[in-house]
Amino acid sequence: MDNLENQNVENKSSINLNKQEDQFQSRIDMIELRASLEKVKAEIAKVIVGQESMIEHLIAALLSNGHVLIEGVPGVAKTITAKLLAKTIDVGFSRIQFTPDLMPSDILGTSVFSVKNSEFEFKKGPIFSSFILIDEINRSPAKTQAALFEVMEERQITMDGIRYIMDEPFLVVATQNPIEHEGTYRLPEAQLDRFLFKINVGYPNLEQEIAIIRNQHESRKEDKTEGVNRVITAEQLKSYQNLVKEIIVETHLMEYIAKIIVNTRENQFLYLGASPRASLALLTASKAFAAMRGRDFVTPEDIKEASYAVLRHRVIVSPEREMEGLTADEIIRQILEGIEIPR
Repeated sequence: MDNLENQNVENKSSINLNKQEDQFQSRIDMIELRASLEKVKAEIAKVIVGQESMIEHLIAALLSNGHVLIEGVPGVAKTITAKLLAKTIDVGFSRIQFTPDLMPSDILGTSVFSVKNSEFEFKKGPIFSSFILIDEINRSPAKTQAALFEVMEERQITMDGIRYIMDEPFLVVATQNPIEHEGTYRLPEAQLDRFLFKINVGYPNLEQEIAIIRNQHESRKEDKTEGVNRVITAEQLKSYQNLVKEIIVETHLMEYIAKIIVNTRENQFLYLGASPRASLALLTASKAFAAMRGRDFVTPEDIKEASYAVLRHRVIVSPEREMEGLTADEIIRQILEGIEIPR
């Protein structure tokens, strides 16, 4: 009798275990997405040593269909990493070097009179591509920076009363130097809010520095990007972006995101808190990080990982605290530590 009861208990336990396995089994197939992203990382690693965080955030932005602002001192591979990422995807690429004399028409395009047709024709500018790299975005005045407002938010431009829709996917990656201020123009808050992420890039550590020197010494190629191959098509990228939208987010995690954003508005150390656009950005970015980890559901760790890059450019530290050396990242860390993690 005891053996029979034990067998029944074992059977029930086995059934419950199978139910748990089914419950945690991925409902969305992430195998192809993860395999493609690993290929992208492998191609970039042919040239770039370290900078894993920047690469991870760039890929997350790509999956989220969001724009990125990269800030770092010269020489830390901001531009080349963005170029390499663009090279791994079979889409159009444009690079625009922002300078003080750059005009909006140099970016968007201009109408030119055609003698052949006796009418004006619109000649598209370099913004009409899928992957746009803007170097030193803070080098151009507000008039030129403002030319990006409509195209970044609505993925369209309006010229001479005619609307031009940008091709999908469409991603803007901009770089800026935080040290040099002479001849620069600070990005307005409305412009910063258009970027999904602001990525801060630091110096490599000693081991990475040695590897960089060794790679340069052993390399025989004039063009370092020569061996980097395209591994993702535009159609694949669009399908991955659609897949990310299907990632499951539980209600208590949505509440967790809302608490983080509301805390930035109520924080005594912040002069300006995050807007509802930041909530949506944090939701989208956390889905991308979940997909990159091969999961079809978001965890609190995904949200925390995305929080710094999503919020650091959307909040303003109060002048008193800024003079004391307090940074936005430190305040964000305090906010995350002060909110109970949902389980």
